[in-house]
Amino acid sequence: MRTMVDNTTGGGPDLAPVTSDFSAYIIAGAVSSDPSKFERDTEGRTPAQGIQDGVDAERLGFRRVFISERWDLKEADVILAGIGAKTTRLELVTGIIVPTTRHPWMVAALGATMQSCFGPRFVLGLGRGEAGAFRGMGIEMAKFKSMVDSARITRRLWSGESVSYDGQLGTFDALQSHETYHGPRPPIWIAGFCHEKGAAVAAEAFDGVILPPMITPDATAAAVARIRQACERIDRDPRSIRVVQPVVTAPEMDNFEARSISTGRLVTYLQYPYYGDVLARANAWDLETVQKMRQHPQLTSAPRVGDLTYHRHQMVEGPGSVIPWSWVQDCSAVGTVDECVTSLQRFIDAGADEVTTYGSTPRQNGALIEAWRKRPEARGE
Repeated sequence: MRTMVDNTTGGGPDLAPVTSDFSAYIIAGAVSSDPSKFERDTEGRTPAQGIQDGVDAERLGFRRVFISERWDLKEADVILAGIGAKTTRLELVTGIIVPTTRHPWMVAALGATMQSCFGPRFVLGLGRGEAGAFRGMGIEMAKFKSMVDSARITRRLWSGESVSYDGQLGTFDALQSHETYHGPRPPIWIAGFCHEKGAAVAAEAFDGVILPPMITPDATAAAVARIRQACERIDRDPRSIRVVQPVVTAPEMDNFEARSISTGRLVTYLQYPYYGDVLARANAWDLETVQKMRQHPQLTSAPRVGDLTYHRHQMVEGPGSVIPWSWVQDCSAVGTVDECVTSLQRFIDAGADEVTTYGSTPRQNGALIEAWRKRPEARGE
């Protein structure tokens, strides 16, 4: 069993101690500028509410916040900057940016500017994206080689080097940042399942890994093993790469809300044939059950994919009823605070260095982070 050392650092009079292995995703779902669209906090958030969620996360002692951007009202740069301006110690993570959505100069400029404004607490999280999400937008899913290229180009620009490049990320003869941050460079992490090729890329060029939400502890352990093996093949210390596991958390929530952010969310993931199949295989789930869920009349009659037609809570009783509750329990933390602590600990025991809440707000996890700090493993017992 893995235990944490030096698990907390002190806070100010209004701040809880920082918990080194516990973080939070914010706006992990629908976003709108109109708060009246959402009856519950887990149904969606406005960008302004997302900024307040970051402030709450610092007060409660979360180590960092992640935001996965969407290209409408959830641009990571703006929201993380808003949080950075209102906090002092909270780490700020793009979880994730797709390199093909920005010129490499802008990726490097983001990291350098964030560090210059708010000190060394920014983490650049990159991911390949999903081909279906880019359809018709003129954007390509990033290739694995391009992920390595992006990390290397970004670090070179932070060092003030001139870069020549011709590839998926663009063509330039002398790309250079003439001013950059004179301090520690931000870590660069990669998001993904880290199958064999992804694990090799992570070991080659990245400081950390953000695994997908809604995978089981067994899938976490398998990914960690692949990452460690990839590091060892190139004589890299596996301990030098941090593995973070997002987990849907629903502590002390009523049945409607808990199932909406767990079962309802799982429907939105499994509905996509490519991503859903990858997720199901990683978790050793029956693909026939997944296909049966996709054939539910509520999904087959929808004019667009399910999560663009319905909210998560509208899919719980329909296609969600096909999904075994045991699947949800195995990849989420649902129930009492103590039950959620036990569920989260399984991912640490599986080899993750850090867990991060997903689908619920930092305030909704206030009692959970307090219990997490007090668990026997945190005290080294």
